[in-house]
Amino acid sequence: MADRPVLELASSAGDHLATEAVFIGTATVLLHLGGFTVLTDPNFLHRGQHARLGYGLRSERLTEPALSIAELPPLDLVVLSHHHGDHFDDVAADELRNDIPIVTTAHAARKLRSQGFTAPVALDTWQSQVVVRGDERLRITAMPARHGPRPFDSLLPPVMGSMLELTGGGRKPFRLYITGDTLLHDALEEIPRRYPDIDLALVHLGGTRIAGVLLTMNAEQGVQALQLVRPRAAVPIHYADYRVFREPLEVFTRAVAAASLSTEVRYVEPGVPFPLTVSRPS
Repeated sequence: MADRPVLELASSAGDHLATEAVFIGTATVLLHLGGFTVLTDPNFLHRGQHARLGYGLRSERLTEPALSIAELPPLDLVVLSHHHGDHFDDVAADELRNDIPIVTTAHAARKLRSQGFTAPVALDTWQSQVVVRGDERLRITAMPARHGPRPFDSLLPPVMGSMLELTGGGRKPFRLYITGDTLLHDALEEIPRRYPDIDLALVHLGGTRIAGVLLTMNAEQGVQALQLVRPRAAVPIHYADYRVFREPLEVFTRAVAAASLSTEVRYVEPGVPFPLTVSRPS
């Protein structure tokens, strides 16, 4: 499958020398990847507000986002796993600039256009969008994901994971995998075959359940996903923020402690920058 046309960005005086991130809450993470500033799954509802999940279903937010959109630096693009209210909410629709590139699924791209966004980028699984600034390149590739067991998944919006690969700029190459809202399923087995060298994974957890149906990975599946994909390091996200997130982080913490993992699991505090760099074997 052909990649999307290369997107060239203007040079910026604010390029970051560091490769770091800030976990804002839910699946929302601010990424400084060299000269690129990327936001994932923008969710900025406040505690007590309700995210729309489709079919008239809503879920109450239990936490505050660590940052507001007004507090973010200028963004180059957004990576969006799917169009659910806990991943792209009314605040994002109102406050993000409407010409920002948003790399996402075809379904979400159609929804975004209907909301007035002019630059969504629709990817099929394994298709890529390359973004260039100066001598740096950021490749975003859609990874397989499934937001629920069959046949229930047919009632949910299509979802994607993402692989972000930063090269150039005199830096070591860096590869970041974002699981998206997925369950562990057979299609994920292709990821380590294509990408045997992943630096860091952002793992969507929470054991989300609606009507008793599991829709995002619980602790057991999260550990199994890390054993399958084998990133050098991983950061759990997407837990505790909504009532539909049924499993607290402590369950995952205990599962990690009891498991045999080659991955270093890092637990980060919302709002506090953390480095994305990971030591590679010499």
